[in-house]
Amino acid sequence: MSLATRDALEFPDSDRVFLEPHLPAQDTPQIDMPFTTLTFATSLDSSLALSPGARTVLSGPQSKAMTHYLRSRHDGILIGVGTALADDPGLNCRISGVGGYGKDGLDGQPRPVVIDSTARWDFSEDSKLFQLCRQGRGRAPWIITALAEPPAEKKALLERYGGKFISLQMKIAENGKYIIDWKALLVTLRTNGLQSVMIEGGGQVINSLLAPASMSLIDSVIVTIAPTWLGRGGVVVSPDRRFDEGGNPMSAARLKNVKWYPFGEDVVLCGQIKN
Repeated sequence: MSLATRDALEFPDSDRVFLEPHLPAQDTPQIDMPFTTLTFATSLDSSLALSPGARTVLSGPQSKAMTHYLRSRHDGILIGVGTALADDPGLNCRISGVGGYGKDGLDGQPRPVVIDSTARWDFSEDSKLFQLCRQGRGRAPWIITALAEPPAEKKALLERYGGKFISLQMKIAENGKYIIDWKALLVTLRTNGLQSVMIEGGGQVINSLLAPASMSLIDSVIVTIAPTWLGRGGVVVSPDRRFDEGGNPMSAARLKNVKWYPFGEDVVLCGQIKN
């Protein structure tokens, strides 16, 4: 039995029906912006991980397979550099029948996209992403950076596998960190051929996208809620509050067209941002 066969996940058609209204249309081209899905797994106390950089398994087997199916329905899958550093992720789709898992070629495999403003991710030939490329089970990443001239060695390695750096102008906040211009980033991804993108994390990326200035760019929200509390001190999804004209705090965001789906021990929440 091949490695791909052992790793393959099954996600039956009967489990796919409820997701369809929340996914990008397969026959309708996106013009200016990609269809953008925000999806992640969280605990009952809205935590993604026990602590920054700590691998924390939340999804059950059924919702894990669901996540891989979602990847097959998007052209790109986006994470921040913190997740890349912590997890050495594969960022591929392991659903049986997708490219590399029972089908020749890479059909159904998303393009990994990593936001790494200062090019600090020290990837190598041994990184899982490139191992999957060599095995024909995944694509090389695109890395979004603020650097006009990324490191030459990293650039050469990326391009050897079909990936690339994409330089994007970014403003710098008072704390010295780069600010993601989500509209410019998404337009750039669409210009580079991605008609849909699935944003998986981590916490900094998710909270940034859910900020008042950018939340309207989200087309669909799919959240897996696991029946556990991680406790204080974890990586939490908690975007900045909004304020009314009088300076009074309002909720950061609210969803509309909400549907809840039991999935094993987990619950999957689907909805759209209410503008």
